[in-house]
Amino acid sequence: MDKFFASSHDIIIIGAGHAGIEAALACARLGCDTLLLTLNLDAVANLPCNPSVGGTAKGQLVREIDALGGEMARAADECCIQYRMLNTGKGPAVRAPRAQADRKLYSARMKRVLESQPNLILRQAEAISVTPQPGGGLEVMTAAGAVYAARCVVVATGTYLSSRCITGGFVRPGGPDGLMSANALGGSLAELGIPMRRFKTGTPPRVLAATVDYSKLEVQAGDADMPPFSFSTRRRPVNRAVCWITYTTPETHAVLRANLDRSPLFTGVIEGVGPRYCPSIEDKVVRFADKQRHPVFLEPMGLNDGELYLQGLSSSMPEDVQRAVLRTVPGLENARITRSAYAIEYDCADPTALGPTLESKVCPGLFGAGQFNGSSGYEEAAAQGLVAGINAAMRVLGRPPLILQRSGSYIGTLIDDLVTLGTNEPYRMMTSRSEYRMLLRQDNADARLMPIGREIGLVNEKTFRRMLKKYGNVERERKRLEGAFAPPSEALNALLTGLGESAAESGSRLADLLRRPPVSYAALAPFDPDRPKLSREEAEQVEIAVKYEGYIRRQDAQAKQAKRMEGRALPPDMDYSSLNGMRLEARQKLSAIRPATLGQASRVSGVTPADIMTLMIELEKSHA
Repeated sequence: MDKFFASSHDIIIIGAGHAGIEAALACARLGCDTLLLTLNLDAVANLPCNPSVGGTAKGQLVREIDALGGEMARAADECCIQYRMLNTGKGPAVRAPRAQADRKLYSARMKRVLESQPNLILRQAEAISVTPQPGGGLEVMTAAGAVYAARCVVVATGTYLSSRCITGGFVRPGGPDGLMSANALGGSLAELGIPMRRFKTGTPPRVLAATVDYSKLEVQAGDADMPPFSFSTRRRPVNRAVCWITYTTPETHAVLRANLDRSPLFTGVIEGVGPRYCPSIEDKVVRFADKQRHPVFLEPMGLNDGELYLQGLSSSMPEDVQRAVLRTVPGLENARITRSAYAIEYDCADPTALGPTLESKVCPGLFGAGQFNGSSGYEEAAAQGLVAGINAAMRVLGRPPLILQRSGSYIGTLIDDLVTLGTNEPYRMMTSRSEYRMLLRQDNADARLMPIGREIGLVNEKTFRRMLKKYGNVERERKRLEGAFAPPSEALNALLTGLGESAAESGSRLADLLRRPPVSYAALAPFDPDRPKLSREEAEQVEIAVKYEGYIRRQDAQAKQAKRMEGRALPPDMDYSSLNGMRLEARQKLSAIRPATLGQASRVSGVTPADIMTLMIELEKSHA
């Protein structure tokens, strides 16, 4: 093959999925000359699985991306068609926004943003190799022989590396939605010393909406008066579509069990490790044999799209079995399949080979992001892409890297989990993964991360000042409530007893009344003539700050203690093998992971508190 030098750039991004988009935009917006390569320009920002944004813990990620200056939340506000706030019956720590996206509109919108971004070139080409250069920097070569030079490269290849799609006995090389796979790049990365592994994910069938019997389905409407995803969006979202719910039946499970011998999942055809928290329907029937039914969510692919996505029926079964399954599900008996379900296997990297900046430990200037790092989900990918892009730009610009702490963000938790603990299956973010859920709420992501986004240069002054004003109003009102009193009255006691609370026999501080679990900030308005006019978001922050003050204070103390551990840096060249007071397993694990801080070392699997104590003693000796 003839090679030729094409051009030189500060940073090259490989892949224009959700990780690659955030990485490319961050680099370009920070002033770096950026080239974004993708296999197919028609698949930019593709949503090959569920056409949705957000969800439990994922909604938190989207709002954190926005607070740092990323793009996903703004795109969701423009392109989503049905909105819900999940877990509203629970505490604020686990509430999360989720929305159905118009798949084609979302892709077109993101492509337009990329094309209009200064400092960014978007080009269709298959990257087949990454090669370090003797004088520093990297070269990326495409399948057509074009060679591009860069100081940094971000690999955000999604599920395309040596990917193959599997439907029963039909196995073919390829990526999602019938697109081509990238079969050469993975080998090139392995030659650089990047440890690779094989993961698997899957999708359900899509059906023609006009062939569904909606009379047998439950309607799942959107929530009215939802907050937008982005803190910079000034309008409230509008629901323009509905979803539906149905359930599998014992007949469904019988069809699946009768055909397990044809399932690639059980016959050994599928070699990759799949996501534990999103199993295929045949796997669910085996693992949860006592369940009489499983939910199936029918979700529109777009406002002008005739297809429905059947969330809950992910499968790799043969097409005839998929058809037989639908015949047993209420409302889907006559549904016509437009796209069969399939499993997809792909290569990805062991994320423990990356540092907390998402830069490779063996190849300087090479960063990884998204499903290439072993994660699953659009939101997890976008979060990593943003951080990888920022850090690639920081490296080029000679500025300090961005390392988000797990005590300050879900993004920090996500990255720390990946690079410190690693993952043996596609990693999915959940609220249970964070020790600081009460601090890391979706509603306060702007207060937590917008100062960082502003300092980096991705958040504009107007947005930042609006945030400062908002929390200034919140703090003033919180303090006022602590000193304001409501006199006893029949109306106040009627409110309290009606909520199952004891009556107030004397004057009560408004803050104390608000701390009663069923009493809301809005309910106290008739008894508070001096109440200032606050926005809905400000009022929500006031209520949370007062009601959950004890929990927040306790977690804040824990977070500060953790930060002290994180602030204790470990020498990058530390010889762990020489620490004879430490167990062999711990020495081996620490030598492999090479944690940046004492806090990160404490979270390495197989490292005990006694090992950390030995490490602390060694650090004290070295500073003596």
